[in-house]
Amino acid sequence: MAPPKKNVLPNPLPEGFVLTDSEKKKWRLGNVIGQGGCGLIYLASLGVGRPATADTDFVIKLEYHENGPLFSELKFYQRAAKAESMQKWMCRRKLDFLGIPTYWGSGLAEYNNLRYRFMVMDRLGTDLQKVCDRNAGRLKKATVLQLGLGLVDVLEYIHENEYVHADIKAANLMQGYKDPDKIYLADYGLSFRYSPEGVHKEYKENPKKGHNGTIEYTSLDAHKGTAPSRRGDLQILGFCLLHWLCGSLPWDSVLKNAAQVQEAKTRLMDNLPRSVQQLSVNRTNTDEVAAFLLYVKTLGYQDKPDYKHAKDLLAGAAGGRLDFSMPECPATASSARVVDPGTREKQKAGRAKGASKAKPVATVTDEEGMKSKPVPAQYRR
Repeated sequence: MAPPKKNVLPNPLPEGFVLTDSEKKKWRLGNVIGQGGCGLIYLASLGVGRPATADTDFVIKLEYHENGPLFSELKFYQRAAKAESMQKWMCRRKLDFLGIPTYWGSGLAEYNNLRYRFMVMDRLGTDLQKVCDRNAGRLKKATVLQLGLGLVDVLEYIHENEYVHADIKAANLMQGYKDPDKIYLADYGLSFRYSPEGVHKEYKENPKKGHNGTIEYTSLDAHKGTAPSRRGDLQILGFCLLHWLCGSLPWDSVLKNAAQVQEAKTRLMDNLPRSVQQLSVNRTNTDEVAAFLLYVKTLGYQDKPDYKHAKDLLAGAAGGRLDFSMPECPATASSARVVDPGTREKQKAGRAKGASKAKPVATVTDEEGMKSKPVPAQYRR
């Protein structure tokens, strides 16, 4: 049989198929419950005699052996996400929870002359993007700050293990399967080992690699084509917090032009804290996010962040359960739209020159007459 093409979904394995990982543990496949760019996600159970029921705690990611995304993600999990390693770190930091899915095993398999790679991990629930879509893009301020605090802990842990995530966004934040108040940072397909053997990558701009990542949130370093870094992760997180708080970002109208997005982000970072403070929506101020991004601005490319200070800047949130209900006085489309000052000036200049009026944008509705969901975050690789 000819080898499969790269970056395609694998032929499914039959339900009940048994996989043996590198430590000789046996895992039994259940139903397919999802798929990624080139892999399938199965329910799974530990042991041959136990079927993978609907309430199982494990899933298996599976793709063709020749593909690369799962291999890259697997390297991170093997180095950093083993249960005992995370537990020791949590004890040292006196944390009750760390939002990283646990790695349980991995290996290779063969079926019908095709070779597969698989990884076993915690089963997770729904992603935060669905929650944001339901709430017109916004989350309550207390929830945003609580998410920020938890994610700073996650970033500190993976940074100490020589990795950066490089693609933080709501679509990669997952609620716990059995406890939706626990939020996990998932999808380490773009994770990068920034400091192999303790030697930090050098700062080197490369226009050919510019704008990698999810265009809304990617760091200014990534726009310039440099290798991902710790300050880049914190900057991406800051842009996410701002988006969840306001419902939009100043560069939303130019997302198809990566250079203009980069310019808008540069203006925002150059004019902190006022550039973020003035984006407050419906009496919900953005002071904490402004202070957080202002701290990120002080970091050098190779600097180790002061994670405790970063958390102190976001400490305005009360503890307790996360509240994912609709924020009070939800912003309308006109009041929520955040426009970058530079973009606004260009629009004014265009009108002054007699530019033609923009054509009205059609709103797609479903059968019940409701507006369709926002377009997912644009992604560049």
